[in-house]
Amino acid sequence: MIGATVDSSVYVRALHLGGPAALLIGHARAGNIRIDISDPILHETLRVLRDKFGWSGDMLHDARGKLLKLANLVTPTETLYIIEEDPDDNRILECAAAANSDFIVSEDKDLLRRGQFGNARIVCIRDFVKLAVTAGPGR
Repeated sequence: MIGATVDSSVYVRALHLGGPAALLIGHARAGNIRIDISDPILHETLRVLRDKFGWSGDMLHDARGKLLKLANLVTPTETLYIIEEDPDDNRILECAAAANSDFIVSEDKDLLRRGQFGNARIVCIRDFVKLAVTAGPGR
């Protein structure tokens, strides 16, 4: 099964806006892919939903529970300083390294420009959803 570290902005899109990001979450729910998350990614996701979209405490609590039930929670053991333009993007790389993810899914230009981190390909949401559909369950 392919594993993907998902950027907080992708979780925000999936939870608040739907669209292709919600399809990605649907593939994880169906067991077609494994999505990897860390506490920093989870906290950033919930902070954005609260501060930018006005989500209530109850909505945030529900979202947190659903993400923790759905995703593979990892605890990164190393702190990286690779992306200087936006140091918070390093939390995504740390999660991918700790989880040994096959992909990093993001819409962030600084991450996408890299194209690769270790063994993980860095792709946008639409490209990853196409790959997940192609891979199918259990592959």
